[in-house]
Amino acid sequence: MASVLRWLWVNRNYFIIFITPFLILPLPLVVPSPEARCGFAIILMALYWCTECMPLAVTALLPVILFPMMGIMESGKVCVEYLKDTNMLFIGGLLVAIAVEHWNLHKRIALSVLLIVGVRPALLMLGFMIVTAFLSMWISNTATTAMMLPISQAVLEQLSATEADADEKELREGQDNHAFELAEVNIKQALDNVTGDKPNNMEAGINALLERRRREREAKYLRLFKGMSLCVCYSASIGGTATLTGTTPNLILKGQMDDIFPDNNDVINFASWFGFAFPNMVLMLALSWLWLQFMYLGFNFKKTFGCGSKNEGDKDAYRVMKNEYKKLGTMSFAEGAVLVIFVILVILWFTREPGFMPGWATELFNKNGQYVTDGTVAIFMSTLFFVIPSRLDYLLDYLFYKGGEKPKNDKKKLKGTPTLLNWKVVHERMPWNIVLLLGGGFALAKGSEVSGLSKWLGQSLAPLRSIPPFAISLILCFLVGTFTECSSNTATTTLFLPILASMATTIGLHPLYVMLPCTISASLAFMLPVATPPNAIAFSYGNLKVLDMAKAGFILNIIGILSINLGINTWGTAMFSLGTFPSWANATNPPFSV
Repeated sequence: MASVLRWLWVNRNYFIIFITPFLILPLPLVVPSPEARCGFAIILMALYWCTECMPLAVTALLPVILFPMMGIMESGKVCVEYLKDTNMLFIGGLLVAIAVEHWNLHKRIALSVLLIVGVRPALLMLGFMIVTAFLSMWISNTATTAMMLPISQAVLEQLSATEADADEKELREGQDNHAFELAEVNIKQALDNVTGDKPNNMEAGINALLERRRREREAKYLRLFKGMSLCVCYSASIGGTATLTGTTPNLILKGQMDDIFPDNNDVINFASWFGFAFPNMVLMLALSWLWLQFMYLGFNFKKTFGCGSKNEGDKDAYRVMKNEYKKLGTMSFAEGAVLVIFVILVILWFTREPGFMPGWATELFNKNGQYVTDGTVAIFMSTLFFVIPSRLDYLLDYLFYKGGEKPKNDKKKLKGTPTLLNWKVVHERMPWNIVLLLGGGFALAKGSEVSGLSKWLGQSLAPLRSIPPFAISLILCFLVGTFTECSSNTATTTLFLPILASMATTIGLHPLYVMLPCTISASLAFMLPVATPPNAIAFSYGNLKVLDMAKAGFILNIIGILSINLGINTWGTAMFSLGTFPSWANATNPPFSV
């Protein structure tokens, strides 16, 4: 019997793939309407996405098959949804991230900040959280976590080794010990207690004390390892919420808003998203640091913040980071070029249409429509990576060559200088599956609109009008936050956002009032190792148990959702005029007062 169950479990994906369509087939058969047929497709994709019985990107392609065969949309109109402006923004942002990673610029930035912060436990944790959050605003959360965790482990291992050496030195030489965070122990009194004041037992007493301190030290550093691992993976997820290109759900919201509400006047762009999400990210990061500080370090400010002079442990750990930084060498031309392009891109994003004043795109290109978008800027700047050479020394050799003997290695130089990026690197690192996932979400939203399913869902949710708006937002955030713990955040936002848009227009509520907080909530998957790739990477180091992540993550989920709802009801309302129903939402119902 056990072997049969094991066989069923191993082959469960096949059963889900083939049985699920037949289980929900009665829906379009009993209710022969476009809404029911579209509902069949959405339910099937939702179950496939949640169970991951097929690759997520393959499931995202199902609308290309189902919508034409069910008479919902023509094939050509479905396929157009898979490559839109939002996909271009995603690809351009990722090309920048790939260039930053390819030339190790992210590691240089990380180590530079950590050398400034120092190695005291609380400040070290805060430093790692700030650096990780900042990097994940621009590059992959997974890549940021994979880079930062080994650095944190190396620093803590050095602190532990230094403390062990100091323990033995203190006990064997009778010197004062000032190593990192050692408990103050009266050595003579301790030895008397162990040896009974008998000189013959002095060595045994020292060994016993060393063993006791070793156990205490291992327990302390195990807590530090756990706290540091969690702070890195959590801050990667939190940091990704701060920018429009930081994580996929943000781009899904942008795409869904442009698709469902095409006349929204570009309400969600890089600058407007950053204006709302960055303060919220800072708030979540600070509260998360306090919670992890409380769980793993306590609030002994003298110890954890390191009042007083630096000890040998601090200096050795600092030396570890300093050596890692020295290994990078001086900044190369390629790193400098990538940094310049990155900074110019961010400036162009912020100033394209800042909101409080006309932007450069408005004045130059967008007087009669949205011709230039954030996607246009991203693709333009990322194209420069394939144009600018990665080195100038070969070029200078030939520019200043004045005859005589040819430079050495001349044949090698004739091969030409590679550019900052080449397509082989991009092909290996570009997550093309996410492009298909984005397209699948846009196709689902369009199918829901064309079939009338969105309108039907909105009418079904009309009774929510009697609930206060802040309560609706809070409940939906908790629902999305729970759902995303066991499902991809991309799939979660893809499924929920069209429904939320329909609900909002039906009850006369500003669509962003529920769509924006729920989108950010989809990134707050902190409780399970399988919830996000950063969680899985941190868990793979072996220091964490599922219970550790669940205890820390449960409170952080609550902190994150409360922070988001605080933001949406304060500066978010002021930024997006959430108190009034927008004309571009085309609602026939009276607006809901926020």
